[in-house]
Amino acid sequence: MTYTTRMASPPRPVTSAAAIATKASEIAAGESAMFSKPNCPVIAIEEHYWDAELCKHFSGPEGSKGGLTEQQLFDFGALRLKDMDDAGIDISVLSHGAPSAQKLPLDIAAALTSRVNDRLAAICAANPKRFAAFAALPTIDPEAAADELERTVTQHGFKGAMLHGMTNGEFLDHPKYWPIYARAEKLDVPIYFHPSLPHPKVTEVYYQDYAKDFPLVVRPGWGYTVETATQAIRLVLSGVFDKHPNLKIILGHLGETLPFLVWRIDAALKRPGQKAMSFRDIFCKNFYVTTSGFFSNPALLCTVMEMGVDHILFAVDWPFVPDSKPGTDWMQGVPLSDEDKAKILSGNAQRLLRM
Repeated sequence: MTYTTRMASPPRPVTSAAAIATKASEIAAGESAMFSKPNCPVIAIEEHYWDAELCKHFSGPEGSKGGLTEQQLFDFGALRLKDMDDAGIDISVLSHGAPSAQKLPLDIAAALTSRVNDRLAAICAANPKRFAAFAALPTIDPEAAADELERTVTQHGFKGAMLHGMTNGEFLDHPKYWPIYARAEKLDVPIYFHPSLPHPKVTEVYYQDYAKDFPLVVRPGWGYTVETATQAIRLVLSGVFDKHPNLKIILGHLGETLPFLVWRIDAALKRPGQKAMSFRDIFCKNFYVTTSGFFSNPALLCTVMEMGVDHILFAVDWPFVPDSKPGTDWMQGVPLSDEDKAKILSGNAQRLLRM
């Protein structure tokens, strides 16, 4: 059963804390999950690929992956479809892996990104029952990026765009990037912010002492989270949502820690001496999060209680999570109602992405 809590204004419908705790204790005691097989479609919305032309511009840790991961990134047939079938995933929303087009030089960015998107559109058109897409955007040229977003949405049926990290060492909240957000609001499509490598100076100061022994602390272990959460906070502080109140933003990895921190951030920003705003209201209204690479009951339940189940979508993060089945298996046992599970597995994606 779902209830309406009054944790913030406006209220957001969530599964009640008492119901969550009861079901969690039942599962811990060995009782079966609420349903053993999803009785709804399953849409995974952060599933990556690589384009052969674009990835030639990647270098260092963002360059060639080698081995099975690289095979999976370039595959749209046997490997990818078998993984989807084994996991019970009906549709994957494809997006280029980091850093995508965010580090391309100005002289080639727009034309190259258009070719990348056209090739992705052809892949989706060849198997429209299984694939949809987020566009890559040449953010170094914000007006061209806005035009490319509109072209891919109106001509190819793309569901929005995915951006990866900084452009030329800048976060993407600066007003010069706002044409992208204005166009996204006009088209009523979301912008998905995905991690990329932290700024080199941040890596040097924060992580270099331990990067040799723990190289992934710079990336999914912590560096990605800090960089993307910082981008999200900066977007709220920038005022872009005052100008574009219907802009929709997606974050992966259950919101990059922000659902856990939203109360504290909001309280701090309401202390004397701050510009008047409600961080919590903007974050919980304009942001959506996905389960990509984060299959944790406590983290999911925190996110449900802070943001409401209507703002959570299913994703795996394939092939960086190399097997999708643990993600769908996990969803079978999360202590939420069947109705809420169905929203996360596909209902919210169908609504937000108009699928």
